[in-house]
Amino acid sequence: MFDVKKVTQDCVEWIRDFFEANGKDCNAVVGISGGKDSSVAAALCVEALGKDRVIGVLMPCGEQHDIDAAYSLVNHLDIKHYVVNIKDAVEGVKGAIPQELELTSQSLTNLPARIRMTTLYAVSQSVNGRVVNTCNLSEDWVGYSTRYGDAAGDFSPMCHLTVTEVKEIGRYLGLPSALVDKTPIDGLSGKTDEDNLGFTYAVLDRYIRTGEIDDEKTKELIDRRHKANLFKLELMPQFRPKF
Repeated sequence: MFDVKKVTQDCVEWIRDFFEANGKDCNAVVGISGGKDSSVAAALCVEALGKDRVIGVLMPCGEQHDIDAAYSLVNHLDIKHYVVNIKDAVEGVKGAIPQELELTSQSLTNLPARIRMTTLYAVSQSVNGRVVNTCNLSEDWVGYSTRYGDAAGDFSPMCHLTVTEVKEIGRYLGLPSALVDKTPIDGLSGKTDEDNLGFTYAVLDRYIRTGEIDDEKTKELIDRRHKANLFKLELMPQFRPKF
């Protein structure tokens, strides 16, 4: 049974412990998209560290249709924030690729996420920061993240929490419903998460926590995605010479 009060309090204490051990005076730096994950991650850090030690970074790629949600979050939490438009950086990389090398659609989709993480670390190292990883268990389970993009970070407060649980924490922390219950989109392909995945988070979360699922084809799809993407959750293989 998920106890939102206990889990939230435990997570807040865990964040405090992380900073005590890994930078007593450091700030939490979080990429703000306006979706539930970045909103809840930022809110948890405010609860743990205070608003003066949390810095948001908004990173539209040209025009972002839902940028108002990101502004709503930083205003709600009253945290310092920066806006860095990554469009020129993305176009610069694409333009520098030799013409004979045709980037795949997946490469083009993931490129902005990786440039956003580069941007976050540039900001973080300039403000005595630690970068917050905003991924959740549900997305990680099926590989719905970009390696060295949004899957990177210095600490991960929600990687063992499902989408359903993250939303409960957001409500418990008093975040506006418009942020917590906002239809999740990847911000890259223009599609919703569930359109891309082929199943709902409600179905996935139930399967993760209970092992129960009603549709065998959906089970096979989830299992296939999980197996194919386990490498994203592991350290890269390392050769160790024997002397």
